[in-house]
Amino acid sequence: MQPSYLECTRCGQHLPADKPQNICPEDGGVLYARYDLAGLKGKFRREDLRGRVASMWRYAEVLPDAKPVTLGEGFTPMLASREYPNVYIKDEGLNPTGSFKARGLSAAVTMSRHYGIKKLAIPSAGNAGGALAAYAAAAGLEAHIFMPKDVPQANRMECGFYGARVTLVDGLISDCARMVAERKEKEGWFDVSTLKEPFRVEGKKTMGYEVAEQLEWQLPAGVIYPTGGGVGMIGMWKAFDEMEQLGWIGSERPKMVTVQAAGCAPIVKAWEAGQSASEACTGAETFAAGLRVPKAYGDYIILDILKASHGTAVAASDAEILNAVRHWASLEGVFAAPEGAAALVAYQKLRASGFFSKEDKVVLFNTGSGYKYLDVLESKREPVRSEPPASRHIGGIIGPY
Repeated sequence: MQPSYLECTRCGQHLPADKPQNICPEDGGVLYARYDLAGLKGKFRREDLRGRVASMWRYAEVLPDAKPVTLGEGFTPMLASREYPNVYIKDEGLNPTGSFKARGLSAAVTMSRHYGIKKLAIPSAGNAGGALAAYAAAAGLEAHIFMPKDVPQANRMECGFYGARVTLVDGLISDCARMVAERKEKEGWFDVSTLKEPFRVEGKKTMGYEVAEQLEWQLPAGVIYPTGGGVGMIGMWKAFDEMEQLGWIGSERPKMVTVQAAGCAPIVKAWEAGQSASEACTGAETFAAGLRVPKAYGDYIILDILKASHGTAVAASDAEILNAVRHWASLEGVFAAPEGAAALVAYQKLRASGFFSKEDKVVLFNTGSGYKYLDVLESKREPVRSEPPASRHIGGIIGPY
């Protein structure tokens, strides 16, 4: 159904949903799409989902009523861990374009086409750019993508093949965002940056609906989510609230856990300091490109979620993340993106500290496919040492032997 209105997450102001909006004009707050859930209650039921398309658009009643620009995104597997009883891996690497970004950009591009927008622009650490390029191609729209020049090769290549206009920037995603902001009015671009428009959250929230549905409507004790911009965590929390209003679940909530790279951990530092917003990370450095976000635009929402859910925030070093990529691949058969493997590091630390017990059901999000990072992972691989063959003294025999 169409949103009734858009609501500012800071001041609560209502804005019309029948035209494109970016952020609240009063205070720059993130906008949420709000629906008539009271009117839907009893009419849209959990059992209505049976037999529906295995994509995020199975939840159409709580998504914008527009013809979807879809490549089959969503309803990714929930894999039971072979190593840890009660742990599940939600494998978002099986989405179109190889990451969870497909969900948000499917919804954002759907609504952009619905509003008649022709040109879209985005700053990206990699995967969001690839997803925008793919969905813009499917919708017949222009995509203008700004990304750091050291993003994984797969991200650069896919954007080009999808026909996007790509600008490589000598800097971080924050520098890319500044360039989009400086040029968008002159160029006539609509900004689909993280949390700078309301519908990427709508696509990402479907992860929350899927977690509930795939666990038979019993929410887990915890959700561990790799956090750069944090849209997935924000979206899932919104989904849990919507499902309660629909009567699908009760007031229970998982402990929400943010994991960031130690070389770029502004949310972790803000959480540990008891702050309501983060400070921009200087000198951000990690090979997990999607976690190299110096300051999340919705940091205040993320920190509120951690507090409300009695969750926490954990940092993982690059060495720990690399080991986790290898561990999951060799033990679980899941070739995770570095960002996703960070969730395993966080779980191991939280089990060791007693934050989670072995009886706690916990969902770990792998946000992307390791295949998108082959060049990055190859650069981290230890060289294979080759020893010369032992000397063989075999007289009177001419090879081969």
